[in-house]
Amino acid sequence: MTGLNPAVADELRRYSIGEKLRALRLRKGMGLVELGRHTGLSTALLSKLERGKLFPTLPTLLRIAMVFSVGLEYFFADERQHRTVGIVRRNERLKFPDRPATQDVPYYFESLDYHATERKLSAFLAEFQELAPEKVKPHQHAGCEFLYVLKGSLVLRIASEEYTLDAEDAIYFDSAVLHSYRRRGSKPCSGVIVTAP
Repeated sequence: MTGLNPAVADELRRYSIGEKLRALRLRKGMGLVELGRHTGLSTALLSKLERGKLFPTLPTLLRIAMVFSVGLEYFFADERQHRTVGIVRRNERLKFPDRPATQDVPYYFESLDYHATERKLSAFLAEFQELAPEKVKPHQHAGCEFLYVLKGSLVLRIASEEYTLDAEDAIYFDSAVLHSYRRRGSKPCSGVIVTAP
């Protein structure tokens, strides 16, 4: 916080940005290393931000906010005010790879609900890629997941079972179980994923 006007620093502290960042990360069951992979920021920097030792720049805060599907207003909103309606227009969405800095990306996602500040779920539009089965890396997270296939054909692996889903098929499952996705065939495949803690 060197070089920052003390009055400005005091005003920024009032927003508890570090505490909100840490709460978001823990709610997702994500470690600092994993958050660093998604944002491209070092774990040391993220740790300092969470502990209030540094204040993030707006571009840095936006990179973090997008990982958690929240808008910047989440960090600056009055705690007493809740946004009950959050509209995300098609031209506002940004596309991110599921795994940054790798050639084998299983899917790209766009947040569908980041304008809502008090969400009880997270919704994404996913574009699934064709990958060799041995290159698909399973993942898991707390809560449950619902997936609705919009178009194409998808192979979803949950634990040791594989399920093939075609357009307009849907599935609900416990996302704490290891799971992975890969497109089946060469035709485009997309779907809506909804996760809840």
